[in-house]
Amino acid sequence: MSARIRVVVVDDHPMVAEGIEAILDGYDDIDVLATLGDGQALIDQLETLAPDVVLMDLNMPGLNGLSTTEIVLERRPETRVLVLSMHDTPEYISTALGHGAKGYVLKDVPTEEIKNAIDAVMRGEQYLCTGAEGALTPADGVGREQLTNREQTILLELAQGKSNKEVALTLDISVRTVETHRKNIKRKLGISSTAGLTRYALEHGVLQGTGVNS
Repeated sequence: MSARIRVVVVDDHPMVAEGIEAILDGYDDIDVLATLGDGQALIDQLETLAPDVVLMDLNMPGLNGLSTTEIVLERRPETRVLVLSMHDTPEYISTALGHGAKGYVLKDVPTEEIKNAIDAVMRGEQYLCTGAEGALTPADGVGREQLTNREQTILLELAQGKSNKEVALTLDISVRTVETHRKNIKRKLGISSTAGLTRYALEHGVLQGTGVNS
């Protein structure tokens, strides 16, 4: 008999996390190790839990899902991150995949699709639920210089109203590095103000529901 798949659920909404855990507990080849409320809790317990798969919400207080994904894969590259989100905008999905997530599943999918997604990423495949796959079909951002993964992460932090110093502390980089990225983001997007960055993030799904309806 093959080893059980070790899964951790990270979502700041307890009812969502508990619901996913209840679904997965019905499968005899899955072991839900923990349900955690934020990214920092996962980072703190990563080596102890040693999950095969992390079901990750993106918009969480403190350390968001994108930054958490980067840290998880840096420290434990064999872990597969599977994003669970309510947002189906192309920018949101491509950003998550660009940060190393192996799959993207909308929270309103049938329960068996979460299991299908886990099985797929365990086989080394990328998994997009039907809604997410359809959202990526149209060309997005054609003619605009694309943001790097790090720039996308910093855009999310800045759009939440954080100062350069706060972003530097969150991502463990220098303030000067944040300032450089900020200038590049504004140049690439053709935006001159922080308010404009926030508006862009909202319009492209990068900031929708942060800390509220993620």
